[in-house]
Amino acid sequence: MLFVGIAGGTGSGKTTLAARVVGALPPDSVALLSHDSYYRDQSHLSPAERDRLNFDHPDTLETTLLVEHLGELRAGRAIEQPAYDFAEHRRHAARRRVEPRRVVIVEGILILHEPSLRRALDIKVFVDTDADERVLRRVERDTRERGRTVESVTAQYRETVRPMHAQFVEPSKRHADLIIPETFDMMKVATEVLLARLREHLASR
Repeated sequence: MLFVGIAGGTGSGKTTLAARVVGALPPDSVALLSHDSYYRDQSHLSPAERDRLNFDHPDTLETTLLVEHLGELRAGRAIEQPAYDFAEHRRHAARRRVEPRRVVIVEGILILHEPSLRRALDIKVFVDTDADERVLRRVERDTRERGRTVESVTAQYRETVRPMHAQFVEPSKRHADLIIPETFDMMKVATEVLLARLREHLASR
């Protein structure tokens, strides 16, 4: 099995890259896990308390569970991945069953920050995108998909997203095997390079 981590700041294009890679490989050969699914359940807090949490800090993610799940997949056993409700800041009761595959893609902003998670990855990719583009994408996503207002997204970006990016995400770039400047041409080339490596792996026995 080959485990590939795709990291980058919020709105960097890492999820798009992961989806492109998954879509270009045979469905029975690849599995995709998102670090975002492993946010800790916050249902014990009031809505006001949840809104004040710093969701860009590593402590809000149950990374130990993700690492455990990757170990299970590598051992050939299926896992039950959590499902997270970003509007309510809580986990759903339902889980997503993920079967072991020869290629496992893991994506998230902090996957290269955690040493235990880095050790579980065979290939580490960082999508490097300008901050102005990232914040615009963050506003579009959170207002469209997560029921947020522009004002709340902007405030969160200034108070937690930007400082957490500087403290945790940007420094993790040095652990990447491949850094992709997120322009159309570079993303296209990098995607093909990564896919070539994965197809070579799938062709080997």
